[in-house]
Amino acid sequence: MPDRQTPSESLGLFPLHAVLLPGASLGLRVFEARYLDLVRECGRHGRGFGICLILAGDEAGDPATAAAFGTEALIEDFGQGDDGLLTLRVRGARRFHVRRVRVRDNGLQVAEVEWCDEASDEPVLPEHGLLASMLEHVLERTGGEHAAAPRARFDDAAWVGWRLAELLPLHDSQRQALLQVDDPHERLQQLLRLVS
Repeated sequence: MPDRQTPSESLGLFPLHAVLLPGASLGLRVFEARYLDLVRECGRHGRGFGICLILAGDEAGDPATAAAFGTEALIEDFGQGDDGLLTLRVRGARRFHVRRVRVRDNGLQVAEVEWCDEASDEPVLPEHGLLASMLEHVLERTGGEHAAAPRARFDDAAWVGWRLAELLPLHDSQRQALLQVDDPHERLQQLLRLVS
């Protein structure tokens, strides 16, 4: 039987001490030459870059050791901060799994990635209904960009899971573990254990 291989794609990485989740937004300050080059390249080709959690090392300086799962960051807005640095507002899109990493001369890590399959339109199971209600309550109290989401979103298992993972006071290691789960119902089950 022939071995089917998933096609891979090359993606520049921006490792951070943070986890970007699908649908979440994140503000960045960009000052290192390698990341300024990456942003220019992304703008030229109309594509995003990858954000992975740093497991060892720092955001600046030598290339850090990053998690093997990350999220594609799409640039929504950019500007200049009071300190003259480039500021970006990015939004998490597709999840990916890093297969191989090479480091360019400028220190930029470029990964060969496989995109993770995303479950679409999976309804929240009855045993996870409490989590959807909790999310509604959190958004009513805190507001924010997701507060005006249509009612149907609260019955979308993937969306409810990502928003709770984004808004609950979790450690980055917990968010990373949730990011690596493919099944939205399993992700909600893990969240249920965390909030209990």
